[in-house]
Amino acid sequence: MNKLLTIAIPTFNRSEFLNKQLAWLAEVVKGFESECEIFISDNCSTDNTQEVIKNWQETLSNIKVKYNRNSQNIGLMRNFSHCLQAATSKYVWVIADDHTIQQKTLAYVVQNLKDHPDLSLLALNFSIRSIPTGEIVIERVFEIENEEVRADGRAVIEHSLAADWILGLMSGMIYKTEAIKLALQNWPSSPENAEGQIYWSAFCATQGSIKITKQTYIEYASPMFFQTKPKEWFKRHYAELPEVYMKLIEIGYDKKFCRELILKHFTQKNNWKVVLGAIRRWPLLAITTMVSYFRLVGVSAWEVTVLP
Repeated sequence: MNKLLTIAIPTFNRSEFLNKQLAWLAEVVKGFESECEIFISDNCSTDNTQEVIKNWQETLSNIKVKYNRNSQNIGLMRNFSHCLQAATSKYVWVIADDHTIQQKTLAYVVQNLKDHPDLSLLALNFSIRSIPTGEIVIERVFEIENEEVRADGRAVIEHSLAADWILGLMSGMIYKTEAIKLALQNWPSSPENAEGQIYWSAFCATQGSIKITKQTYIEYASPMFFQTKPKEWFKRHYAELPEVYMKLIEIGYDKKFCRELILKHFTQKNNWKVVLGAIRRWPLLAITTMVSYFRLVGVSAWEVTVLP
């Protein structure tokens, strides 16, 4: 690994967004060409994505730009996973083609990776803007007062999960390449889970030190899936997120804590109106999902309240 950082962009049929993101990258990467490489993974786009990439490959002639085109659309998470697996640098940063990233971010990232070579996870703070309303709904996701490198990554992640901080923003996490590849090896089917990045981040936090920034570096424009993609949101909320909580136990996270997360999910985040609506609209999916979910909640309640 002769480079410090692989900056990867998964994309599909969004050439306009990709072109804008590569324009940003072409500007901020100046001075870091010897330390960075760019990797673009096209999920078999049918628009002019290939033309955009070819143009930027010619423009960015002073930095290594690699391009992959999947033979078919393999889905967002699998394309994300492919970007992680394809990295050849010490660290890998996968950025979404539509996230707004501040100009100073790359310089900050490179400096931190140099100053703290034991980092296995660097988490960039971000704000969230609602696409339907255009309003900022969260000013700062990670509510921290002191920005510091922490060796107790597991404790940091557990605190983050207890505080409902979002650990699954694509552009928000920079991973040590060796650690993230080990995470994918440890749970090979994690790219099938839309919340799998939470597991990836939690795993990497156990492989070295971790740093979460106090300042925001990214603005995430959220489509508010519970409004725009209710079926996808239902599956993520009641099946995939609980699965991630259980997978954390396998990599050393406190079993009682993870079970309590499931109980908290049931008591504070469960929405019977949504459940009944899902049963009415997608009966087979909803009933199968909720049977598994309630079984998990029951076992968690037993282990947390009765067994001790």
